[in-house]
Amino acid sequence: MHDMTDNTRAEPPAPAAGARRPHGTRAAAGAVERSAAVFRDRLRAGELGSLPVVLVLAVVWIVFQSLNANFLSPRNLSNLSVDIVGTGLIAVGIVFVLLLGELDLSVGSISGLAAAVFAVLNVNHGVPEWLALIVGVLAGTVAGTVQGFSYARTRVPAFVVTLAGLLTWNGVMLSVLGTSGTVNLDENGLVAKLTSSYFTDPAAAYGLAALGTGMVFLSSCLDRRRRKAAGMPHRSLRDIAARTAGLAVISFAAAYVLNRFQGLPLALLIFLVVVAGLDILLRRTHYGRQVYALGGGVEAARRASLSVTRVQTTVLAVSGTMAAVGGLFMASRITSVSQGSGSGVLLLNAIAAAVIGGTSLFGGRGTTWSAVLGMLVIQSIASGMALTDTPTAVQLVITGGVLFAAVVIDSLARRSQEAHGRA
Repeated sequence: MHDMTDNTRAEPPAPAAGARRPHGTRAAAGAVERSAAVFRDRLRAGELGSLPVVLVLAVVWIVFQSLNANFLSPRNLSNLSVDIVGTGLIAVGIVFVLLLGELDLSVGSISGLAAAVFAVLNVNHGVPEWLALIVGVLAGTVAGTVQGFSYARTRVPAFVVTLAGLLTWNGVMLSVLGTSGTVNLDENGLVAKLTSSYFTDPAAAYGLAALGTGMVFLSSCLDRRRRKAAGMPHRSLRDIAARTAGLAVISFAAAYVLNRFQGLPLALLIFLVVVAGLDILLRRTHYGRQVYALGGGVEAARRASLSVTRVQTTVLAVSGTMAAVGGLFMASRITSVSQGSGSGVLLLNAIAAAVIGGTSLFGGRGTTWSAVLGMLVIQSIASGMALTDTPTAVQLVITGGVLFAAVVIDSLARRSQEAHGRA
């Protein structure tokens, strides 16, 4: 170290370009070594965050692009951004339940019920679309609240309560639809336009990218200032700038691709706004901190005088509401509601999206953006399979394998955190 200091002092004030290279090389090597050390520490501590799912998504895109050159085309990526919305909204609601270490098995049935209530009121009974839409969403809220209150009061595991709800709400949906079985929606109506409308002006997509990047940068700086004032660990300005720059590159690249097709989809805009709003609710409010605390341990939360019953009830209510909204978007995509709405692999895909995205099955860890990443992986696999004419059976096997890998990573991360005293 002493020699290095002496060499530094011996350098002339205006070194030539060739003299600067060794120093630049050493600085770059040092930065790489520090980054590698941070990565190793986070790996041992089980705190990789979203890195695994991002790597999986990159691999999926590379593989399918090599198999079919149309996979990363503007048209396919634009359709992909709309296809993730319905199930993605349902997955976002499931994140709330998973944060408690519980599971909601009724979201598929609730999504079908909400769509059926809307369709029957609007098409069969002539109720205005906006009013029928509100009633449909409220139907999901009521169903989730009933389940949440039952779970909180009886202390029966949520997956048992919601399993009963899965059967109950499916029966109610069939009763609402009646003998007709299928109701076709107005293709020019309010709900149908949710997934068929686009902002064709390029400024819309680029504006959203700029606004989102700016808000993330501002939020990160404010969080850094609060943590620094409280004497807590905080990110450096260089780290914040690097993260923001990376987000800006991704955001503006996405905006460029969308503008090459039809522009910014209305469905994607609504999806991102809802996800961002619920992320703020979870991470920036007292209620959100209660949800995370409850996921860390019910008894500890009770001793801390948290309203356990209220939090458990409202979490299932949020899940039911998001299931209803997601069901309406899925009905919008196909402009119809049938007895099969909310069935099939919808429930499995919604749960898998939340888990694959990084939300822990053990509770207490995850964000709403986890569902977005997980849904991107699942829908990318489905889109790639469709383009390559791969059988659905293979798609299910691959999705199941990715889900299993995500659960294994989650379990290993949990053990590592326990070993380091962080869980």
